Amino acid sequence: MTGASLLRQALQRLSISASASASSSFSSTAVAPARTFSTRPCMSSALIRLAAPACMSASSSSACSSFSSLFLRRSFSASATAQGNWLEPDLNRRKRMMKGRPRVATGGSVKGTTVVWGDYGLRMYDHHRRITAKQLKVAEDTIKQRLRGQKYRLYKRVNCNIGVFYSGNEMRMGKGKGSFDHWASRVAVNRIIFELRGAIHEQVVRDAFRLAGNKLPGQYEFVKKGDAPVVGITKLEDGLTLDDLKRARKPVAEVAAAAAVEQVRSEATTSAPPS
Repeated sequence: MTGASLLRQALQRLSISASASASSSFSSTAVAPARTFSTRPCMSSALIRLAAPACMSASSSSACSSFSSLFLRRSFSASATAQGNWLEPDLNRRKRMMKGRPRVATGGSVKGTTVVWGDYGLRMYDHHRRITAKQLKVAEDTIKQRLRGQKYRLYKRVNCNIGVFYSGNEMRMGKGKGSFDHWASRVAVNRIIFELRGAIHEQVVRDAFRLAGNKLPGQYEFVKKGDAPVVGITKLEDGLTLDDLKRARKPVAEVAAAAAVEQVRSEATTSAPPS
C-alpha cells in the first residue's frame, strides 16, 4: 500500500471522529508542533502537523491511536543490527563454554549430509572434529581465489558458535577455565561444509574444492546434488535403505546353527560316491 493511500485512510478516520467542539477548543490555545520522524516510508512532516491537532482531542482517541500506528511508527532501525556472521557470532565471549563433542546421529538421521541449495558440495568423511574459524576462512578464500572472475554463489553449511578458551602454556592447574582464544565449529562426520552453484564447469569446481580441502583438517570428498545420503558412516546406495539398517540382526545362535547345517550339506555332497 502506497503512502498516498495510507494518508487518505487516516484523514478519512480523522474527519469522521473529529467534531466542531474540538476545533473551537484548539482555536484559543496554542498548539505545539508535533514531533516528526525522518523515515522514508512515512509521510512528510507538513502532513503530520496538519493531522496532529485533530489527534490531540479527547473525542478522537481511537483515531489518534490508529494515526500513530500508521505514521508515527519507525519502520526501520537507525542502528545497525549486531547479529554477527558465520565465523564470529554475536555471543558473549566472557561466558565459558564446554568443550563438548560433535553430534552423532544414532537414530538414522541424514541431516546435513546431502547437497541442498547448490549443485556441488564438499563433504568431510573421515572423522568428526572441531574446525576453527581461521581454517574455514582460509578455505573460503581459497575457493574464491580459484574461481575469480566466475559467476557462482557459495553456501556455507556450518557456523562457528563454539568458543575455545585457553589458559596458556606453563600454567599451574586450577584457577578457572582460561580466557577466550578463538571461535570454532563442531563438525560431525559426513557433514557438508561448502556448497556451490553457478555457471561453472564441474572440473573447475572439483579443483577449487580440492584446494579448499587441503587447507582444512581431515579428508574430504566431492559430492553432487542427488547423491546418496549418509547415516553415520554408511551411504544409502545400491538399494540399501534406512529400514535395512534399522532391521534387527539375527541372533548369534541362529547364525551358528545355519552355518553348521550348511557345512554338513557341503560335506555330504563332497563325500557322496559318483553314480
